[in-house]
Amino acid sequence: MAGFTRGFSGRQREESPELPPGQFLTHDFPVLSAGPTPRVDLDEWEFSINTETGEKHSWDWAALQALAIDDVSTDIHCVTRWSKLGTSWRGVSLDTLFAEVETSYDYTMAHSYGGYTTNVPLDDLLDGKAWIAFEFDGEPLDPEHGGPARLLIPHLYFWKSAKWIRSIEMTADDDPGFWEQNGYHIYGDPWQEQRYW
Repeated sequence: MAGFTRGFSGRQREESPELPPGQFLTHDFPVLSAGPTPRVDLDEWEFSINTETGEKHSWDWAALQALAIDDVSTDIHCVTRWSKLGTSWRGVSLDTLFAEVETSYDYTMAHSYGGYTTNVPLDDLLDGKAWIAFEFDGEPLDPEHGGPARLLIPHLYFWKSAKWIRSIEMTADDDPGFWEQNGYHIYGDPWQEQRYW
């Protein structure tokens, strides 16, 4: 029987009530991206929510910073099995950004600078569950981690927290985004180990 090189089987799983099944704890902040890192100047940055009627709600950087800002302490979980506990973020709640948005659709597609997409049900963006985050650990968010701003949806695997967020489009159906079209689970609950189809 052929042997396996060290590391081929991955890190040993850890047992902890704070860790979803199959995850290990890390104190690093691994960078995992598909494609080059977009560099977005703050004076060119814009975020919008686009509805089924063609209505567009948009904010430039100054307008985003003028909104109510939350300090968020939360755990994050990557589908590649690392978890990071007690992370610190600052950002604007999606509840604030959706306050004036009227829609009858139940699903969204997040679009990023660079072309990345991921689908998220609207219910998973509201009621204090999600933010447009622009600071991590007291510092502006590095481009490698999605700066100047990214989605933060801590209760789902981290591929749903789209880096370099540019817009959210309301959709009638839960159509798959980039990774979901390439075998990742349509929803991505880490506590249910919804990693892949």
